[in-house]
Amino acid sequence: MQLKIMPKKKHLPAGRAPLILFLCQVISALEVPLDLVQPPTITQQSPKDYIIDPRENIVIQCEAKGKPPPSFSWTQNGTHFDIDKDPLVTMKPDSGTLIINIMSEGKAETYEGVYQCTARNERGAAISNNIVVRPSRSPLWTKEKLEPMTLQNGQPLVLPCRPPVGLPPPIIFWMDNSFQRLPQSERVSQGLNGDLYFSNVLPEDTREDYICYARFNHTQTIQQKQPISVKVISAKSNRERPPTFLTPEGNASNKEELRGNVLSLECIAEGLPTPVVYWIKEDGTLPINRTFYRNFQKTLQIIQVSEADSGNYQCIAKNALGAIHHTISVTVKAAPYWIMAPQNLVLSPGEDGALICRANGNPKPTISWLSNGVPIEIAPDDPSRKIDGDTIIFSNVQERSSAVYQCNASNEYGYLLANAFVNVLAEPPRILTSANTHYQVIANRPAFLDCAFFGSPLPTIEWFKGAKGNALHEDIYVLHENGTLGIPVPQKESTGTYTCVAKNKLGMAKNEVNLEIKDPTRIIKQPEYAVVQRGSTVSFECKVKHDHTLILTVTWLKDDHELPSDGRFTVDKDQLVVADVGDDDGGTYTCVANTTLDTVSASAVLGVVDVPDPPFDLELTDQLDKSVQLSWTPGDDNNSPITKFIIEYEDAMHEAGLWHYQTEVPGTQTRAQLKLSPYVNYSFRVMAENSLGRSLPSQPSEQYLTKAAEPDKNPMTVEGLGSEPDNLVITWKPLNGFESNGPGLQYKVSWRQKDGDDEWTSVVVANVSKYIVSGTPTFVPYLIKVQALNDVGFAPEPAAVMGHSGEDLPMVAPRNVHVNVLNGTLAEVHWDPVPLKSIRGHLQGYRIYYWKAQSSSKRNRRHMEKKILIFQGSKTHGMLPGLEPFSHYMLNVRVVNGKGEGPASPDKDFNTPEGVPSAPSALKIVNPTLDSLTLEWDPPRHPNGILTEYTLKYQPINSTHELGPLIDLKIPANKTRWTLKNLNFSTRYKFYFYAQTSAGSGSQITEEAVTTVDEGKMAMASRQVDIATQGWFIGLMCAVALLILILLIVCFIRRNKGGKYPVKEKEDAHADPEIQPMKEDDGTFGEYSDAEDHKPLKKGSRTPSDRTVKKEDSDDSLVDYGEGVNGQFNEDGSFIGQYSGKKEKEPAEGNESSEAPSPVNAMNSFV
Repeated sequence: MQLKIMPKKKHLPAGRAPLILFLCQVISALEVPLDLVQPPTITQQSPKDYIIDPRENIVIQCEAKGKPPPSFSWTQNGTHFDIDKDPLVTMKPDSGTLIINIMSEGKAETYEGVYQCTARNERGAAISNNIVVRPSRSPLWTKEKLEPMTLQNGQPLVLPCRPPVGLPPPIIFWMDNSFQRLPQSERVSQGLNGDLYFSNVLPEDTREDYICYARFNHTQTIQQKQPISVKVISAKSNRERPPTFLTPEGNASNKEELRGNVLSLECIAEGLPTPVVYWIKEDGTLPINRTFYRNFQKTLQIIQVSEADSGNYQCIAKNALGAIHHTISVTVKAAPYWIMAPQNLVLSPGEDGALICRANGNPKPTISWLSNGVPIEIAPDDPSRKIDGDTIIFSNVQERSSAVYQCNASNEYGYLLANAFVNVLAEPPRILTSANTHYQVIANRPAFLDCAFFGSPLPTIEWFKGAKGNALHEDIYVLHENGTLGIPVPQKESTGTYTCVAKNKLGMAKNEVNLEIKDPTRIIKQPEYAVVQRGSTVSFECKVKHDHTLILTVTWLKDDHELPSDGRFTVDKDQLVVADVGDDDGGTYTCVANTTLDTVSASAVLGVVDVPDPPFDLELTDQLDKSVQLSWTPGDDNNSPITKFIIEYEDAMHEAGLWHYQTEVPGTQTRAQLKLSPYVNYSFRVMAENSLGRSLPSQPSEQYLTKAAEPDKNPMTVEGLGSEPDNLVITWKPLNGFESNGPGLQYKVSWRQKDGDDEWTSVVVANVSKYIVSGTPTFVPYLIKVQALNDVGFAPEPAAVMGHSGEDLPMVAPRNVHVNVLNGTLAEVHWDPVPLKSIRGHLQGYRIYYWKAQSSSKRNRRHMEKKILIFQGSKTHGMLPGLEPFSHYMLNVRVVNGKGEGPASPDKDFNTPEGVPSAPSALKIVNPTLDSLTLEWDPPRHPNGILTEYTLKYQPINSTHELGPLIDLKIPANKTRWTLKNLNFSTRYKFYFYAQTSAGSGSQITEEAVTTVDEGKMAMASRQVDIATQGWFIGLMCAVALLILILLIVCFIRRNKGGKYPVKEKEDAHADPEIQPMKEDDGTFGEYSDAEDHKPLKKGSRTPSDRTVKKEDSDDSLVDYGEGVNGQFNEDGSFIGQYSGKKEKEPAEGNESSEAPSPVNAMNSFV
């Protein structure tokens, strides 16, 4: 159920007293039930100003209610209207509405007049407003002959409309013969009176069908004025002028408007250029939310105008030549309007009351009272009433006091009429709200429980909750004057049964209603603002949470309307997807979640962006010889502001189809002043650019051919260089067609010797880029000029540039060449410069040719390839890097110009000193034995001198890669092989080898190698040191046997005594490894050896053929523990070494370590 909030509310005094409402006697919401006696009340009537369609029957409405049902009567123009005497007039049954049948016969004008309806019963009479009935009129235009109008370009013009006077006034608009509306702008616009105003006319305003139309909406007819012909003659000069007003006239005018209407002020000005109009209010500001500008700011409108809007308004018309203003004094009058209209009054016998009628207006209205339609001054007297201006006071009323009173407030601009009855009744309370109404309300949203009531005297209302009937208090409840109980912030615990009780002195009535509180619907994931490019896909998410007992519907809207019926829009459970987004898809998308009790919504804006559309309507104006103004209309920016416009041009005469950059302007401009070159057939196009990119080019503008002129520039890059010793080749970069400025482009070429007194020699050549002067002396400086000319004239005088005639080869060689050897790889060369005259050209530098003749040792007589070093400019010395030590070199020096090299200087030889040699070419170790290694090598590839000797250094490397002592050995220079003896077997050595000259030691080469192992000798060594024959081993074994014997005796004695071997003693015995008997796992003697003792240990790697030694898996030895004897440990930590014997028939294997300095390391098991 929809709950109505009543604006009037009355609270009990503070405290927790029961919430009981004692209503005052003047209650606007109190409705008398229709089954009770009551005076008439007008419920429906026709408007005061009633314009009828003369083609239809006239229906004048008058409806009323009352008990008993009222009877109706009418007056026409102040006298009784006897409907029974007019067969065309009937009254609806049980109604006062008149129906006048003029469609069969009769005329509407016959029934034009002022009508008033009266509804009457035994309790009083109510009257309607005075209803003025007038038929609508749509008269034709009067016949008139309109002469054609002829005026010059730029003059002002007003085309009068002057429509016929109709009822109601017609709507005016201008169209042509094709029923197309005439375009309007700041220059051309329609006034409030319907006339068409031209601030200044243009040739395109010429036409013969300016037609004013009047549309009469009431009769749905359109009347047409005769066409007006206008012809605009182009004038040679349009004289600009400041603005003047076409309407209103003069400097000031007055305007009067009624309160509540729309105030419309108008100023239309003429001038050239077209004036711009703007508005101000003197001594005040224009109301922001009620002010609107129409008709290109020529009309100011203020809606809902009030007395505060009175004052002086000023319109200002302005153009480049001046400004004028007009002041409009506005006065706001007011027809009467209600401050407090009288309300129906229900009283019980003996009660007091009052009717109040208050109205305002400008001028202030007069108040008059009527009783049952009769002026109260002549109405029957009633001792219970007293009139006090706008108030009638009633005291101790009785049943005969019942009547209908009319209040009339009127001034010169209109009147107000209100009916209010006084009904004297004695009725017990009754509750009008349906019993057991069930209310469902969303938590935290106001709940209103209705209890419409009636009674006379006026009952008191009290609300209770629950079965116990606890009275409600005002701390969380509000009781309204119409009996409604308000719960501002209901919670879940507000659910329950509520009882409304109405009481007066005649009785009591009550009613129960039920309230149920539901959870609110919430959008927990709202759609978000999105900006996408045209053609892409976008989605909006909308997740909703609601009360599970309510049915939820989710609807998507676009701009508050249903989604387009387009397959591109897909609504899923929680989202809306829009595919292939287009321009029309931009807007506000709203997710609306509805239940039967509440509605929530969330919106997001979709912006569709793209590169701009191309500009259009390109127009060339202000066409001058060297400039033109280009204007255009921007295309749609596609929701991304245009940042700039790029203008390009095409030269159809010289480079048709090729577009060049001209200029660019900010995106706020739509015109540009372009600089032009002579003799170019221009076309222009414009492109718009925004943040997403550049638009397609616009259509080209019209072509514009500029006049020819003399060239304004000369060729660039003028040079003079000879290709032969006796000529001068003059070259330049020719002008392009765009730069020629006219037809017949040629060049005037001039030259003379720089250092002579000769006159300039000139020749005019066609549009080429080179001219050759023959018969010139060799390499002489010339002054050169190249001037452009065409059929119109010459370009400005060019500046002279210097060139030279052709070069020849230099005639002499550099002299006094000498060499300073700095070291074995670097030498410095000096020479004297060649005289400039002998160079016969531009000096480019000197070239040094040098080569290695032969080795100083006479062993290499092969001639070496020549090398060249170039030294730019006039340098007279240079360095020769990268020489080989201990070598014999030759060199010469030559001068170089643009033609080539001159003769070579005499060859100069020099020697480089010895240097340190390079590393020996190769080092190999061959024939490794137990105690020797043989080294072979190749001499250094670059000895850089005489070798004096070789140095060999080497040192052993143990199993942990530690280096032993370094041994130094000198070897004669004529050796390429050397054998080292007395080395340790199975030992890795590292070698360092290098050569020496008298200059020092060269780079070294390194290598590593390992001596071999003799397996036969290892086995022999094992037998020779068999530990079983050693005295210390025999003594140790005897001690062990004695210890075991003692233990056996102790055990035997304890067993004979019946004792048991204690666990703790056993543990103590195991805790001391020196007194434990040896386990089989620990490697026992001879026949007690485990079968696993026969398995060989992991095979050790031997020295490979490539002389590399592999690092073994274990390098542990007694050496690592500070002992001098080699040995090994078992996995459990027991020592294996000299205490072990070896099976003689088992082949000798390498142990886990790569070390083998002692035969003991060759043993691999116990026996």
